[in-house]
Amino acid sequence: MPFNRNTQLLRALMIGAIIVLIIFLVWRFYLAPDPNAGLVYGNGRIEATEIDVAAKTAGRIQDILVREGDFVNTGQVVARMDTENLMAQLREAQALFHQAESSVAIANSQLVQREAEKQAALALVAQRQAELNVARKRYERSSSLAGRGATSQQEADDDFARQQSAIAAVSASKAQVAAADAAIVTARAQMAGAESALLGAQASIDRIQADIADSELKAVRDGRVQYRIAQPGEVIAAGGRVLNLVDLRDVYMTFFLPTLSAGRLALGTDVRIILDAAPEYVFPAKVSFVADVAQFTPKTVETATEREKLMFRVRAQIPQDLLEKYILRVKTGLPGVAYVLEDSQGEWPEHLAVRIP
Repeated sequence: MPFNRNTQLLRALMIGAIIVLIIFLVWRFYLAPDPNAGLVYGNGRIEATEIDVAAKTAGRIQDILVREGDFVNTGQVVARMDTENLMAQLREAQALFHQAESSVAIANSQLVQREAEKQAALALVAQRQAELNVARKRYERSSSLAGRGATSQQEADDDFARQQSAIAAVSASKAQVAAADAAIVTARAQMAGAESALLGAQASIDRIQADIADSELKAVRDGRVQYRIAQPGEVIAAGGRVLNLVDLRDVYMTFFLPTLSAGRLALGTDVRIILDAAPEYVFPAKVSFVADVAQFTPKTVETATEREKLMFRVRAQIPQDLLEKYILRVKTGLPGVAYVLEDSQGEWPEHLAVRIP
């Protein structure tokens, strides 16, 4: 009898437990309020802007000055390329520059000489012109006297010959002036060529110096070294990556929403993020991007049901001041869930109130 009584009691307890479980499940799934009512949400992963530090020209990596996980500042030298070949090119370009300077000096001296020769030729023209004037006047007098018989015809002929000789001398001196002008033009052309060569040599020096400056690889943003792609001593091609940086002041979560929700979403809308690694915290964010092209599109979109399958990529940007405050604790790649209010004027439920460590 006692055994039957215990069995009946155990059965009663089991039946009662089953009834309680059924009541709880009915309440949980049919009667209890949905904590996510009025919300749309999507799974995502924390991401940040990545920057590759790469070499401008091909060469050998001389040294890498940072390690993975180090924080770097804008303009900080993070790696250096070997510059031995560039230094040799620089010395060669400087030698060519000095040679071009000498050529400019020589061309300038020749130009001055040719201009002096022209002045001498002009002076000679003036001298020959004066001699011609004297010879012409003498011939006019002797010719007049010979016509009156006051002097011999031979003297008049001699004066005529001297006049013709003076005319020829003037022509020759003018030809010398023309030759001096041509020489000046040539000297100026040589001067221009020497100056162009000098500018070209200077340009080569500037280019090589720029390449030498670029051999010091610098961080273009504040960030953290995510990983080293190459190692010291390796030879990389032009544009070869050396380091990968992540900007922890530009962190966001990318998630996907259906057509109806994405179509109503405005830039700047508040977002709440809960990470799987820290479910007790709620991080604030704002919508910074909504894709204008669906990411998941069925083969045919003809019905409303099919259109509901379209998903649009959304980016939720975490505030920069919050990131700077917790910069040492920011990590990328963490999965989580992003929540958005269907009614932008609505209030966030208590379990999505901002809670920051």
